[in-house]
Amino acid sequence: MRHKAVHSKKLILIIAIIMACAVSGMFIISAADVLYENTTNKHWKNERYYARANNPANLAAVDSCSKLLHTGDLLVRRGDDMTSYMLSQLNMQDKTYSHCGLVVVENGYPFVYHSIGGEDNPDQTLRRDSAQLWCSPANNHAFAAFRYALADSVNDKLVKSVRGFYKERIKFDMSFDLETDDRLYCSEMIYKAIEQATGGNSFIAQSNNYGRAFVGIDDLYRVAGAQPVCRISFK
Repeated sequence: MRHKAVHSKKLILIIAIIMACAVSGMFIISAADVLYENTTNKHWKNERYYARANNPANLAAVDSCSKLLHTGDLLVRRGDDMTSYMLSQLNMQDKTYSHCGLVVVENGYPFVYHSIGGEDNPDQTLRRDSAQLWCSPANNHAFAAFRYALADSVNDKLVKSVRGFYKERIKFDMSFDLETDDRLYCSEMIYKAIEQATGGNSFIAQSNNYGRAFVGIDDLYRVAGAQPVCRISFK
């Protein structure tokens, strides 16, 4: 009976997290975005929000890091709301970040492809945002960039896979089901793109969360050869 009670509590926790994501309209799970962590007007009376959004040091940090980004870089961030906090807790080791995306430099400027849902992305389809918008201090506490040690040919395949998901208008997976491919949550999108690019060699390991296979944000950069490009915590 005790085992069943513990199992039930874990199941309730998972359901609560998913429901919180749905209600808050986040991405995940990342100034626009998921499970949209961030809503356009929710901070309109928050002085700390304005201070962070307009702090010259924060804006300079985003600009400096944006200039370092290369195609194929992994971007991760932490939103400033409760949903983002709960999503970050799904990571098994490093619970710093709650959302992720992949950088593709187009016409000399870095854009971020990422899977999100929520009220600021009502159709829930995969998005392509500018790096400065994605990393904005307005709705985030922190962000970081990591670079994989991939051959150019593999990196090209990675970008092709992500652009393919974008072209297909893949929607965000609110069920966080790694077994399905018709919908993808943020870290699942990048995980599966890398699996396609590398020929499925388990370059990134899966975690097991409450008895289910899951890819956490930290699973994406806690791999051999992944080097940090920048780590920013906003003031």
